[in-house]
Amino acid sequence: MRAAVVREVDAPPEPGELPDPQRRNGEALVEVLAAALNPIDVKIASGTFYAGPPEVPYAPGREGVGLVREGDRIAEGTRVRFELDSGYGTNGSVAEFVTVDEAACVPLSDDVEDDVAAALGIAGIVSWLALEKANVDGATVVVLGATGASGQIAVQGAKLMGAKRVIAAARNVDALSRATDLGADAVVPIGDDDLAAALKSAAAGEIDVVIDPLWGAPAVAALKSLRIGGVLVHFGTSAGIEATVPSAPLRGNNITIVGHSNLTTPNEVKARAYGELVKHAIGGRLRVALDVFPLDRIADAWAEQAAFPHRKIVIHVTGS
Repeated sequence: MRAAVVREVDAPPEPGELPDPQRRNGEALVEVLAAALNPIDVKIASGTFYAGPPEVPYAPGREGVGLVREGDRIAEGTRVRFELDSGYGTNGSVAEFVTVDEAACVPLSDDVEDDVAAALGIAGIVSWLALEKANVDGATVVVLGATGASGQIAVQGAKLMGAKRVIAAARNVDALSRATDLGADAVVPIGDDDLAAALKSAAAGEIDVVIDPLWGAPAVAALKSLRIGGVLVHFGTSAGIEATVPSAPLRGNNITIVGHSNLTTPNEVKARAYGELVKHAIGGRLRVALDVFPLDRIADAWAEQAAFPHRKIVIHVTGS
């Protein structure tokens, strides 16, 4: 089968061939139509993911949209959104065919396009579930990393869940200016200035919740801006894998730090969240910016993903 192939650790994938997958009981054989890239794909290929270097050669990609060709419970021809592991003895979604645990497949309606369905997956689910954990109804919410794919969805999701005020914060000032189009009430650049003070000023009141896909120094600063009893939900390390958290604001303000990972979230929870995202997208209440590449241009797509794009990167696999 045709696939994007990572042949060496810390090398970008290139178009190539891999053996066809063999379906086992409980799995669906899926013909992939569109696959979405994520930061974790680059980390795995580079050997910097916490699970260690991948087993090469392999096809990257942890999610996609495709047509079921064989299955035990899912009918042939059903279009599904799916998740799977890749890089550690298995091929991922940037390949013509994959085998996927049927429990990790979500049937799709005809109302949602392949590209949007793929783009809403991991980035959308992580933001949606983080917002749910924070309970943002009526809250003033800070979204760090608001120009990334997950941050953009978090800004919109916070409003859809009833947030009173949403403050978008990020480093890229040009991209940050678009956050107001997605519903942000205020924007705050992350730079050399006092981020905690800037967030408090933009809040025009107390800050109840911080949604954090960054960690590192921005998360510590945002933590200092929270009200007594405030909540920070953390799910990413784009600004650093470690953070030195001072004791005083944490215990003095009774702050709660909540972690979230899609990797340890049950499939049924992710499927429910994904279904809600899709309904909002179909209804025009939620948008996701994306760039689409054919499989033959996987090197260009990979480079864009590695450069922290302000959009989702989607690969057209079958027929490209």
